[in-house]
Amino acid sequence: MTSVAERQAHPPPDPTQHFGTEGIKPLARVIFVTRLFMRVVAFVERLNLTCSTVGNPPIYDNAVFPWTKEVEREWRAIRAELDRVLTRQADLPGFHEISADVASISQDGGWKTFLLSGYGFKSQPNIALCPQTWRVCQKIPGLITVMFSILEPGKHLPAHRGPYNGVLRLHLGLIVPEPREQLGIRVDTQLYRWKEGEAVIFDDAYEHEAWNRTAHTRVVLFVDFVKPMRFPGNFLNWLLLHLAVFTPFIREGMDNHKAREKKFYEEAEALRNR
Repeated sequence: MTSVAERQAHPPPDPTQHFGTEGIKPLARVIFVTRLFMRVVAFVERLNLTCSTVGNPPIYDNAVFPWTKEVEREWRAIRAELDRVLTRQADLPGFHEISADVASISQDGGWKTFLLSGYGFKSQPNIALCPQTWRVCQKIPGLITVMFSILEPGKHLPAHRGPYNGVLRLHLGLIVPEPREQLGIRVDTQLYRWKEGEAVIFDDAYEHEAWNRTAHTRVVLFVDFVKPMRFPGNFLNWLLLHLAVFTPFIREGMDNHKAREKKFYEEAEALRNR
């Protein structure tokens, strides 16, 4: 198994981003404004590939983003807050219960999430429960989304691509069970196996899949941030990301999260008052 550094030193032929994934139907949205928005997104995605200031590899060398060292240094503080969250692991929502579009790749409780922020929305109760995690994430330029991503034993997320290539994704390993050979993520043709305290940055607009074939839960800090670009890509990217909050994709997800968040903390209060 080669490391990210080794892959960067001997890169494979230039990869290609495909704007769709075989075997997974495109999102069926009938609202005209949304269809128009997605056409604009498709145009900007192609522009983003030419405007990127950090290239377009599936998996990045962390040296491209020096701030990853600061995030890695504080992983134990984040892990301590995660441990508190996991005392109610069974009560955490499946990702598909927050984002209905995730149902194309996951329809059970095997992929859970604990969201702190996403696309302008902030979960103040969750941030209050994880203040150190929130503080550390403020070191990340262009921060968009922060959450814990929880992959239960035996869970496999099939090959798919993210909705938009104007953002990059960071995973920071927090709980990585053994044997590590039984879990990992494939991005395009590159394979990465999570390691506790280690960050990996990848472009989820490439086809990717993830799996946990161990007998224990895997958890990473899951962060999306703005991809560095030059003009005019940076301007159009900023515009799209600010408009995204008004689309059904985001609005439905935030409404679902608020409902689940309310239930989560009401149940916690009921337990305290027994």
